[in-house]
Amino acid sequence: MPQILDDEMNGDIEILIVDDDPSLRGLIGEFLRGHGFTVLEAEGGTEMRELLQTHKVDVVILDVMMPGEDGLSLARSLSSRRDLSIIMVSALGSETDRIIGLEVGADDYLPKPVSPRELLARIRAVLRRQQPRDKDEDCRGCYQFEGWRLDLVRHVLHDPKNIIIALSEGEFSLLRTFVERPRRVLSRDQLLEYTRGPDSDAFDRAVDTQISRLRHKLSSRMAGELIHTVRSEGYMFLPKVSQL
Repeated sequence: MPQILDDEMNGDIEILIVDDDPSLRGLIGEFLRGHGFTVLEAEGGTEMRELLQTHKVDVVILDVMMPGEDGLSLARSLSSRRDLSIIMVSALGSETDRIIGLEVGADDYLPKPVSPRELLARIRAVLRRQQPRDKDEDCRGCYQFEGWRLDLVRHVLHDPKNIIIALSEGEFSLLRTFVERPRRVLSRDQLLEYTRGPDSDAFDRAVDTQISRLRHKLSSRMAGELIHTVRSEGYMFLPKVSQL
């Protein structure tokens, strides 16, 4: 997460607005884009989850009163995600409503009508709280994605709950290759070269098997796709990756 100093540094920050009112989404979205943020929009829970699978969202602005699954239920489903912050907005602005919103997992709660300038200030505040506080020598050589932490020095993978996940040497080499080259399509030949060297005589199927095992270990700890198959081309590691 980059430090938030001015609008020119906001381009790497992705904000997802979840609200069934398209005019409100458009108003807030236009204002935030004017301050340099990347803004995504969803009208409900289904679109929200689809976007979260394909984008590294930093802040979710979540309306409480929506048809179908309401904002409180959606906030509760996101509460285990330590890699994003939730700001709830609602016409229900009593003290009890705010307490409930914060208890289900929101980082902040704003009553409607929302002041765009105040919302911007609240976004900057939650982004500052996302700044890593333990970035010291113990984390040199670590990569972070979606709450996971891969330590290249100790050869250890921690899940979003800080539990160590056992990886074989092949799985570790494959994940290292992905985190060092995120959001790029890598062919099987490239993956073999990066993980085993250019003289490897392993078959392509070996890569598929290792990826299948790695996917299973990652998906057992969180929902959503991290390694995407690009048909006839190879694989892509979807999350944003930061080096600690």
